[in-house]
Amino acid sequence: MTGETMHAIRMHAFGGPEVLTEEEIPRPKPGAGEVLVRVRAAGVNPFEWKVRKGAFPSAVQLPATPGTEFAGTVEVVGAGVNGFRPGQDVFGVGASGAYAEYIIGKPAALADKPSSLDYIQAAAVPVGATTAWQALFDHGKLQAGQTVLIHGAAGAVGLFAVQLAKWKGATVIGTGSSKNAEFVRSLGADTFVAYDRQRFEDVVHDVDLVVDTVGGETQQRSFAVLKRGGTLIALPSPPSQDLATRFGVRAEWFSSQASAALLQQFAKLVDDKTIRPVVAEVLPLSEAGRAQDDSEHNHHAPGKIVLRVD
Repeated sequence: MTGETMHAIRMHAFGGPEVLTEEEIPRPKPGAGEVLVRVRAAGVNPFEWKVRKGAFPSAVQLPATPGTEFAGTVEVVGAGVNGFRPGQDVFGVGASGAYAEYIIGKPAALADKPSSLDYIQAAAVPVGATTAWQALFDHGKLQAGQTVLIHGAAGAVGLFAVQLAKWKGATVIGTGSSKNAEFVRSLGADTFVAYDRQRFEDVVHDVDLVVDTVGGETQQRSFAVLKRGGTLIALPSPPSQDLATRFGVRAEWFSSQASAALLQQFAKLVDDKTIRPVVAEVLPLSEAGRAQDDSEHNHHAPGKIVLRVD
């Protein structure tokens, strides 16, 4: 490999994990207002394997390099960029291309890496924490003293939602597999409901907010546990407005948007030991297909799968 090329995971067609191949491609060059980052680690998110399978054909132009979430080191700073310098450790979110040795970053979604985290841990923060924050506070309007039910509390979004809701001063109820009970409680959940042992609606009532990271039947059943005037924030799919009207609640779906300000907030909360990322598995870049397959089929494991980019 020369200084003008890089190793990257490429996808030339939609399909199974086998469509992800490691290739040598031209290294990107930052334009004005852009930063070239040497990627040291990349987070693996469900949206990426859904795109790979063809669920959102308009979301990607083939061939493509997957990945949006990364941690690494600034390599080159484009014209007009202030606040970043070569050699600076950063973490952030890009439109695509994180499964590679280099990625073009935008200052609007890039920040100093938390000093207390290594690259692997830092790469597990941006997407999950941003989604959790915006679900709880920007869309859910969660306030201190309110009660929130978080489905999938051990997952990459749920684990941050539990910690952030507790930091806000809310009463937190988390759901998940019984094997993750102690883990979710260790994050600060006041109550844990194991979906494989009981139905959450039998023990949960009159909550102010539901954050649903699961979807399907779980989402449908969640309307009944909200108090009138409460809110359901759905992440996997848009919620039923008919059910929202029937139960007298507000129901929203949104797509998270990272920002430098939020990333800076997370770095402070991490370094203050207020929140922490959890890494479920670390695999080399060459095993991106396996990483996505694990993300799809081993989703009960706590935390985020991260690719190590050597």
